[in-house]
Order: sequence, then C-alpha cells, then structure tokens
Amino acid sequence: MSHIFAIANQKGGVGKTTTTVNLAASLARMKKNVLLIDLDPQGNATMGSGIEKNQLEASVYDLLVQQASLAEVVQRSPEAEFDLLPANGDLTAAEVELLEVEGRDHRLRDCIRQSGSDYDYVLIDCPPSLNMLTVNALVAADGVLIPMQCEYYALEGLTALSQTVQAVAATLNPGLNIEGILRTMYDPRNRLSQEVSDQLIEYFGDTVYRTIIPRNVRLAEAPSFGLPVIVYDRSSRGALAYIALAGEILRRHHDQDRDNYTSQSSGIQPEDTSTQAGDLQNP
Repeated sequence: MSHIFAIANQKGGVGKTTTTVNLAASLARMKKNVLLIDLDPQGNATMGSGIEKNQLEASVYDLLVQQASLAEVVQRSPEAEFDLLPANGDLTAAEVELLEVEGRDHRLRDCIRQSGSDYDYVLIDCPPSLNMLTVNALVAADGVLIPMQCEYYALEGLTALSQTVQAVAATLNPGLNIEGILRTMYDPRNRLSQEVSDQLIEYFGDTVYRTIIPRNVRLAEAPSFGLPVIVYDRSSRGALAYIALAGEILRRHHDQDRDNYTSQSSGIQPEDTSTQAGDLQNP
C-alpha cells in the first residue's frame, strides 16, 4: 500500500520543494520505492532531481490531460534512485483545461492509481497557491506534510492551510489529514523561532516532527547542481537532517500499522487527539 503525501504550503519560500526532493532521495536510500510528482509549473523539483525541464518529451501536463500514460511520462532521477513525473511551464495550461473537465478534481488521483502498489511512497510537490493543481494533489493524497518556517506569518499560513485541508476532507477526500508539520530553515539563535516552535508543539503535539531542518549552505547549493543534498554532500547538516526525517516517517508508519492491527484485533478504536490550527495564538 502506497503512502501518498502532498507537500504543501500556501506560503512560498518555506523549503517545500527542497523537502520534497530530499525526502524522496532519503527514502530511496532506505530502500523504499519512491515516486516524486512535480505539480508546480516552475519545475524546480524536476530540475533539483537532475532532469532538464526544458527538454521533456512528456510531462505531468500530458498525464493530467490524458495525452500520455504514467508509464510514458515517468523518468528516473539519474543520481537519486527515485522515479519522477516531471513538470515545466506547460503545466500552467492544465489549470485552464481542467476547469471544464468532468471529474477535474481527481484527475491526479486516477493517474496515480495506474501505478497500483508499485511505490511505497508518493510525494507530490504542490505549487505555493491554492488552485486546481493543489486541489488535485489534496484529493490524491492521504496526508499533507507541511514545511514551515518558525516565524509570525507562518502561523497565519498554517491556519489557512489547515482550513483548506478540512474543506477538502469534508467534500472530496474524507481520508485526508495533516501527516506532519516540519520546521525548516531553523535558526536556534532566533528567539522568535523558539517561541513559534514551542507553540507548534503545544497545540499540535506529535503531529510536529521531532526532526528540524536547519539553515544550511550545502542544502541551498545542491539544487543548482541538479542534485539532492544527500548526493551532493551526504555529511552536511542538511543531508543528515533529511535522512533523520525519513527515518522518523518510517518509524511513525511502522508504529501506526502496529497500533491499527492491535485496535482491529481488540475492537478498540484509537482515540482522536488531533488539534485544530485555529487554536493557535500569535506569539
């Protein structure tokens, strides 16, 4: 069974694409079969995976408008050992074309089902806005991974995204939830960062990953070479952080599968301990 994550944040510049690429590479290094879907017309995840976006014969655009199959679009990241559905500026046209298509909200979900159980993890890099592409990602996913900086405006963005996730879950994808909140570009010397981090843990508890992604020069350099940081400099702090995140995610799912098995065997339903983002107070 695949775990499908939409990596999303309606605020740009929070490390969303960096997280998608480096988490995919880290999971692949842990012998997981991974598919990365670039759903951002900027194509940054495609370039960061070592694929030239301007030389694509087929892209995720062709998949969404049903001009190509998943097998015809998928490529292999040359250095990072995961599969990729690449994107470029053509994807912008898909937003317009899908508006008049029946079942437009679940086109991506239907496409992913073509892969069956081929992948352990499917990671979807969403555009930094709420549009038809983002809705497709949320409908296809079973969880949303939210990278965010620990700053004042990030809390407002988290509240808005949480409301979007709830709306999609109520109407289009009942199984959707927030998989985890990832603190990125973290500077422990910044007092505000510490305060926001403390509030996240207070209100979201275990939904906040223990792993923290630090500000790191090697992490910022890696995309310009078309490489995940785990390939570019595996010993860097950025690479070690994403390896730790992948390990934490794998442990979570192992524990969840074990708890679900125990609950089903005993007939006990797991307790809902989720917290709403609207409960957050400004720091």
